[in-house]
Amino acid sequence: MKIVDIRATTVTVPLEAPLRHSNGAHWGRFVRTVVEVEADNGLIGLGELGGGGQSAEDAIQGLKPYLVGHDPARTEALRWMLANPTASLYNNRTQLLAAIEFACLDLQGRALGVPVHELLGGKVRDRVPFASYLFFRHANEDGTGEIRTADQLVAHAKQLVDQHGFSVHKLKGGVFPPDYERDCFRALAEAFPGHRVRFDPNGAFSVEEAIRFARAIEDLDNDYLEDPTWGLNGMRRVREKTRIPLATNTVVVNFEQLAANVRDPAVDVILLDTTFWGGIRACVKAAGVCETFQLGIAVHSSGELGIQLATMLQLGAVVPNLSFAADAHYHHLRDDIIAGGKLPYVDGAIAVPAGPGLGVELDRDKLAEYAALYRELGNYPYDRDPARPGWYPLLPNTDWADPA
Repeated sequence: MKIVDIRATTVTVPLEAPLRHSNGAHWGRFVRTVVEVEADNGLIGLGELGGGGQSAEDAIQGLKPYLVGHDPARTEALRWMLANPTASLYNNRTQLLAAIEFACLDLQGRALGVPVHELLGGKVRDRVPFASYLFFRHANEDGTGEIRTADQLVAHAKQLVDQHGFSVHKLKGGVFPPDYERDCFRALAEAFPGHRVRFDPNGAFSVEEAIRFARAIEDLDNDYLEDPTWGLNGMRRVREKTRIPLATNTVVVNFEQLAANVRDPAVDVILLDTTFWGGIRACVKAAGVCETFQLGIAVHSSGELGIQLATMLQLGAVVPNLSFAADAHYHHLRDDIIAGGKLPYVDGAIAVPAGPGLGVELDRDKLAEYAALYRELGNYPYDRDPARPGWYPLLPNTDWADPA
């Protein structure tokens, strides 16, 4: 095969309600860019990129001179063509590389009639378990969807357990004062005896606050405490003072950082993100390093639609040391751009797609619908909160939202 064309289409897909986090919010929708890589045999491989708009579409189109005529089976060459580490000092293309890699692996699988996991060594599991991934949420314009109190949080978690069968619960914090979020987290854990929990304030706490918070929840059935503070040295200091394993998706996101963490441990569990690491293959390589040094791994979520979810499932299918449930924003979406609609959860897990390539197809009508919605609504500032004009956080943060 040879690549003959690449296309990018930005879409925005509504969420059940605006999701709050330590830097701001997702303003009631996700903005994503769908990438299509066409080969000379007429096959089209699919990729997905976070964010969008003219800049993302132009960035993808800017790769066309690199890619036309390239054999999509040569995925290792892509890393050096598009994201050579010295060139990336001037033009970081890691997430662009990931989207292209997804599409090239999809093309290979489609051409051979096999799922991507067969190209990566074959699956060791048929289903990937997921955590519930709970957020504090703003209310919608009609007043529905708010999650601000412990009672609202627990009620929403119970709905998700009934609907999807989750038995692991992750709370995204860093929004309200730490003591308030601690009480909400404890209420969540106590509402589901026998279930496991994890907490993630996105690095917003000082080292000292993170230690205090960790000690206050050590009696719960924690998987891990994720990014309680910022930086490898800060995480190392927290790790020395708590019995809870620490996890990250922010300070170990490449092989240099992984090597530093192996030599001087600061993190126990690495959350592998197929976008942040530059593709599925990079995550498989990183999982092998973690297996060698007995670091835990999980699959991270960066706000996916069905195409990137498929990459997460293909990754989860092949790594033997996936010892924790994966994260996914997916259940917060109202819809998707893949044929057949959203992939279903069954007993807290999603089946690994069995079709060729990534195992998902584009719904062209949905793609057009949500591309039109993007053109109507445009982007939103991920690092701002619509309810707090002019606010932005410091690290560590001390200016919390008011729970009242």
